[in-house]
Amino acid sequence: MKINLNLRRKGPRIEMIPLIDIVFLLLVFFIYAMLSMVVHRGFKVELPQATTAEIDKEDYASITIDKDNRILLNKEEVLIENLSEEVRTKIKKGVKIFINGDKEADLGVVIKVLDALRRDEIKEVYFETEPFEYETIK
Repeated sequence: MKINLNLRRKGPRIEMIPLIDIVFLLLVFFIYAMLSMVVHRGFKVELPQATTAEIDKEDYASITIDKDNRILLNKEEVLIENLSEEVRTKIKKGVKIFINGDKEADLGVVIKVLDALRRDEIKEVYFETEPFEYETIK
């Protein structure tokens, strides 16, 4: 007895669902990576440490005072006399301003910068610090 089943052979198929899953996972990974990056606009200085330091990822402007007491606004050097004018022209209203000073910078220069900003009625000014690292007891 001979049974004749008319089965056609199908060619190879490319399954799209696993490919879509992988592309979606890659997309999610890259979006998450981009959102977790912090844009640092300041000049590299050695920050002092504080126990209450927090990380804030919102848009901000950075005023840096390095160990040679130079004042930089978003990595561009400015004079203390021109600081208020530069902040008004280059920084949009409502943006937080962070002062990050080297721990070897003169406190007097930092106070002059803060005073210049307050004279310009900029009240939302923050100091940037490093999180305090406790030494482990061995």
